[in-house]
Amino acid sequence: MGNVTVVGTQWGDEGKGKVVDIYAKQADIIVRFHGGNNAGHTLVVNGLKTVLHLIPSGILHIEKTCIIGNGVVVDPAELLKEIDSILSLGLFGDISRLFISESAHLIMPYHKALDAARESLSTKKLGTTGRGIGPAYEDKAARVGIRAGDLLNLATLEEKIENNTAIKNAILKNVYGVEETFCAKDIFREYSQYARRLAGFITNTSLLLDGEIKKGKRVLFEGAQGTHLDIDHGTYPYVTSSNTVAANASSGSGVGPQQIGAVVGLCKAYTTRVGEGPFPSELTDAIGRRLQEVGGEFGATTGRKRRCGWLDLVLIRKAVRLNGISFLAITKLDVLTGLNSLKVCVDYAADGKPIYRELPPWHEDISRARSMDELPSAARAYLDFIVSEVGVPIALVSVGSDRQETILCVDPFA
Repeated sequence: MGNVTVVGTQWGDEGKGKVVDIYAKQADIIVRFHGGNNAGHTLVVNGLKTVLHLIPSGILHIEKTCIIGNGVVVDPAELLKEIDSILSLGLFGDISRLFISESAHLIMPYHKALDAARESLSTKKLGTTGRGIGPAYEDKAARVGIRAGDLLNLATLEEKIENNTAIKNAILKNVYGVEETFCAKDIFREYSQYARRLAGFITNTSLLLDGEIKKGKRVLFEGAQGTHLDIDHGTYPYVTSSNTVAANASSGSGVGPQQIGAVVGLCKAYTTRVGEGPFPSELTDAIGRRLQEVGGEFGATTGRKRRCGWLDLVLIRKAVRLNGISFLAITKLDVLTGLNSLKVCVDYAADGKPIYRELPPWHEDISRARSMDELPSAARAYLDFIVSEVGVPIALVSVGSDRQETILCVDPFA
């Protein structure tokens, strides 16, 4: 059996948490390879809702190794909240099986301040989460970032914090007019506390992964956000600050590209988007509001309402090309149940307006279906149409929020 990489094919929020949770059963190691706590994965297991922002979803399984890769930017305070939350539940996997790459960059207090200052003063807002993700990646590219490994050497940590804080205070005050400045000593004291708690998790995860793969262990690479939020390939500038496509599973976790295995592209049965940016198939009418309400379309991280619209296959075809997608995983098919008509965007007109194909609706409850044959004929036709348009088979269909409410069609690890 091989490895599997899971990515979103839209603008994120496709339900990756549930799918990763399902596939984690077959994997030995689950790796998060990019992004930060601007992404949230919501899981519902036995009716219990859990939201994870940084820790891979596999932590909910006993004896699974979970890795936060070098491509992730980590807010230590938020990570520790997440660790404490999982420990308090007392139901899930062994937290000692969590590892953090020594090369993962840290989000600092001044990153959040810069994020907020830019967004508040900008005349063209991007709709960022304000969690300092972008500024942290900027410091990484500028080669002045502070990494998880620096928490293991407090002298180095203190020096870097002093240098960076002086520069960031000057920018905040002189460029953005922010009078309140940061005290380097206060930040150092705070991050020294984080160091004491996180030191045991930090290691060379690239080396760890290489050794485990050589032993024949199966790896599940867990993406965040979606293809069309990719910094290079998304709807720029309304994108995130990292590469969200499958190729980054390699560089973001420290393994060769031949190791990322089959690529499963998650595709919500309709389309959603949080924040600003283009959205050709957006619905601002009663149908859009119904999708939002029935689908519970509120950001797991921000709580913001998600914009909703018809499924856009132009986006999915591009995602298939960019990621080399092997299989699709269709999520939230149940949300479409009961609509009087269904439309799918198949192309754009010269003026950018979506061109729709109308498909027959269904009204039967599909949450108990565990095979394609148990779905109403109209629901099967909807899925068949997607496959015919994008040319990729379906590996999984989610028909409800719980782990068990799933149709498994193909094993991507095989």
